[in-house]
Amino acid sequence: MNRQLRVIFMGTPEFAVAQLDEIMKSQHEVIAVVTTPDKPSGRGQKLSESAVKKYALEHQLPVLQPEKLKTPEFISQLTVFQPDVIVVVAFRMLPKEVWTLPKLGTFNLHASLLPQYRGASPINFALINGDKESGVTTFLIDEKIDTGGILLQAKIPIENSDDAGSLHDKLMNLGRKLVVETLDGLADGSLQPDHQLVENEIKYAPKIFKEDCQIHWEQPLEKIHNLVRGLSPYPTAFTHLYSGNSSKILKIFKGYYEETKHILPVGTAVAEGKKILKIAGKDGFYFPLIVQIEGKKRMNIADFLNGWAERENLTVK
Repeated sequence: MNRQLRVIFMGTPEFAVAQLDEIMKSQHEVIAVVTTPDKPSGRGQKLSESAVKKYALEHQLPVLQPEKLKTPEFISQLTVFQPDVIVVVAFRMLPKEVWTLPKLGTFNLHASLLPQYRGASPINFALINGDKESGVTTFLIDEKIDTGGILLQAKIPIENSDDAGSLHDKLMNLGRKLVVETLDGLADGSLQPDHQLVENEIKYAPKIFKEDCQIHWEQPLEKIHNLVRGLSPYPTAFTHLYSGNSSKILKIFKGYYEETKHILPVGTAVAEGKKILKIAGKDGFYFPLIVQIEGKKRMNIADFLNGWAERENLTVK
């Protein structure tokens, strides 16, 4: 049987909670959790706890929430716990003083098949680029971002029906097993890091900003479709819907496209009855299925059309 490792876990969102939960079910001991400080949110600006903090408190785990990761006080706190290893899932970039502290090092779970999609948004960009497979990787942290030696990887196919939400959940569950396998391998000494081999051109996954979410209808419909998938349900692809002299932002969460020849100007939006909206692209039509117009809730396209008085002379940009 592998020896039990003393683990400090660092993470923030729900994706990280799944990995923390799996470690808690394993033979290894989670001795402390590090997460982001509570942040004001909502209209009342009440302090909001991270998903990882909520889980840690429910399971009576010590919680550290440093504003800065380089302070002597924080380093001292970590040292007192005497961790064998630090596990990082969806957290911040760590200073060298932190990731070199444990005897067995610090490893990260990344939601891509490294070296592809180094960066903040690997799930989104795998879909935006139309990839057919994705996966998760555990790797040892070093000075650079997502460049350390690979410990383990696991792959899954990307289905045509996947969006960022469904792929997130699949990779979250895939990561559960991989994190514990990595701990087991480090515990018995059977796991050694491999250098990341760059065989093809590297695709990156930078942070996504609002301007990256706008649909450009002159692009091929396949590319538009993949953008919608890759940004759904968050941060969501959007377009400007023009009706008469007014315009509103229309978010698109789901849709499909048909390639066909037509003579309509790109961006023309045609309502066919009260159930179908099709938008002219340069190589066919895009059909939104789930949308959200500015100031309203998310809805299916039939509900949107039923509540939209002007269904003539619509355009998007």
